[in-house]
Amino acid sequence: MEMHQVRYFLAVARLLNFTRAADECNVTQPSLTRAIKQLEAELGGDLFRRERPAAQLTELGQRMQPLLQQCYDAAAGARMLASSFKSGEIGALRIALTHAIDLALLIPHLAQIRRQFNRLEFRFLRGNSTEVGEYLKNGEAELGIAAELGSDWDRFDTWPLFTEDFGLVMSKRHPLAGSDKIAFDDLRSEQLLSRSYCEHSERVGKSLREHGVAVDRSHEISSERDLIELLEADIGVAVIPKTATIPDTLKRAAVDGLDSRRTVHLYGVAGRQRTAVASAVMRMLRGADWQQVLGRSA
Repeated sequence: MEMHQVRYFLAVARLLNFTRAADECNVTQPSLTRAIKQLEAELGGDLFRRERPAAQLTELGQRMQPLLQQCYDAAAGARMLASSFKSGEIGALRIALTHAIDLALLIPHLAQIRRQFNRLEFRFLRGNSTEVGEYLKNGEAELGIAAELGSDWDRFDTWPLFTEDFGLVMSKRHPLAGSDKIAFDDLRSEQLLSRSYCEHSERVGKSLREHGVAVDRSHEISSERDLIELLEADIGVAVIPKTATIPDTLKRAAVDGLDSRRTVHLYGVAGRQRTAVASAVMRMLRGADWQQVLGRSA
């Protein structure tokens, strides 16, 4: 089935006249009639009763009309979308982030890139470090952001963005909220909330365990939103990275002697062509003043 056959059929179905349909489609009537006969042969039955002065849809033609109209509209929409992408009128960004990366880090850059395109479509994918690596490998995402990926695939392009410390976060009602620096002795009696989705959770846990903090009795949390709600309810404390956004109801403090830092990286796939949007975002992220961002997070 060719799209010009569908277009000719829809014209005749609307006008109920082969001659007028041929004029509208800017083809000769024999060419239009031949194309419709080929379509009828493919579908296995007559679509029209050739009566004078008007053609009439057969039962098969009536049933096929909405289906072929939908087919034609979808093809036309696909052509328009492809044309918009090619001309730069519309862009798409497919980016994968691990659960432990705060989307707020990207917001200023996304707002800036939106001004460069008439229409811009975002697709954000979340996962653990292994899943983000798979999104990049199979082409579901063009860019990835993670502290580290659970894969040593040799086609990954990797650019470090910034390195940050971890600190303790708690409710402002918590007894430790009055201190800007917390000692390990203060944590030994506290109920910890463990961010199991963070790539550095094991490393943070190891550092705390080495200082006698009962990490094994912590509550295991699987999402940042759940963590915030539990912290606001004063059900434990958590060690989280500096750039993680927290509401005004919580307090952040340094842990004296905590040996845990993470470097957040931007990832791409070497040798794979990137869209104009992905290339622009990559340049923005690599050229950003991340020290200023870290300063605001303090």
